[in-house]
Amino acid sequence: MIKINVIVRDKSWKKQINNPKKFLEKNIQTINKKINFFKNKKISFSILLTSSKDIKLLNKKFRNKDKTTDVLSFPFYNKVFLLKLLKKKNHVYLGDVAINIKEILKKKKKTNFKFEFDKLWIHGLVHLLGHKHYYDKDFKKMQVFEKKLLVSLNKNYDF
Repeated sequence: MIKINVIVRDKSWKKQINNPKKFLEKNIQTINKKINFFKNKKISFSILLTSSKDIKLLNKKFRNKDKTTDVLSFPFYNKVFLLKLLKKKNHVYLGDVAINIKEILKKKKKTNFKFEFDKLWIHGLVHLLGHKHYYDKDFKKMQVFEKKLLVSLNKNYDF
């Protein structure tokens, strides 16, 4: 079972989603029920809902890239160690995800805000679970898992 801690640093998030914490908790609940991988595990992570300014600072500090981005993930473990840990521990904290509202608003013109938001936080979560996309084959595996999570939300999103 996944638990989530939500930190809203930029107030403009609430203009798009009235209660981001409730929105995310509901989605997490749905994923917990529908995805077998999470059923017997106790894991948690945090999401920082922020702005371009904050995410640019995080990107510079932790990735040495002086530019803004849509999502950053800070996993605590690599995939192999995480899987071993999940067998031994009652509870595992996966790490943190930061999401930039400004980048979602740019993409919103093509789709809708909640869909873009769901794609980003799920992408961040999948990174926390140890997935990477350095190579095409890894990117495709990651995409399959992300799509499975998105589909489990039953929101009739067009892909």
